[in-house]
Amino acid sequence: MVTCLANSNYPQQLNVSPDRLEKNPWNSNIVSPENEEKLDEAVRRMGFFKPIVVREIPSSDKFQILGGEHRWEASTRVGLEEVPIFNLGPIDDVKAKEISLADNARYGSDDELQLAVILEDIGESDTISSFLPYTNADITSIFAASDIALDDLEIDEEPQEIAASQEESTPKPAKTHTVMRFKVPLGDAERITELISRTQKIHGYTSADEMTNAGDALVHLLMPQGQEENAE
Repeated sequence: MVTCLANSNYPQQLNVSPDRLEKNPWNSNIVSPENEEKLDEAVRRMGFFKPIVVREIPSSDKFQILGGEHRWEASTRVGLEEVPIFNLGPIDDVKAKEISLADNARYGSDDELQLAVILEDIGESDTISSFLPYTNADITSIFAASDIALDDLEIDEEPQEIAASQEESTPKPAKTHTVMRFKVPLGDAERITELISRTQKIHGYTSADEMTNAGDALVHLLMPQGQEENAE
């Protein structure tokens, strides 16, 4: 058993005024002004669903933030009277820094095809980019499924078995598209995304969902007429 905290009275989950929280002096995590606006919108849209991780400050009724500094700043900007905290107690500086780094780190990475499905369920690019940390270019790139292995090609097909009761019901519309997964070199990803986005706008590939629009634009670029236009 690993003991991380000072004693068995901790951790404590509390709701406190944002005024009782203070920054730590070593936080290396920086948020751009654009993402600060998105964070504010996220707090307004979804509330405070994740507590701020803190430690106690000796001889003070205040707490030092170990994880969640930017969400705390957002809470003050949007005028919250209380925020949830996870108080780890009077832990030492080394343990506090370890927890800060672990809280800011991201240990995994996204399966971009699965991420694209999740984002598509949430809404349009403009909606997603208003409160999540993605730009429109990021979302276009994700929807274009450009981060997947060509040497491990996967094609998602509809299930072949259909129950008898479903066969008798109204037939589904004919399938017109499939999802293809492939990787592209990092140095080319930005240019490919830009070309797909520009082709969507120029040729009006905007009527379907984002993945279909991007795929139609990519097909246009790969066809002879698209190659001729791109060469001009």
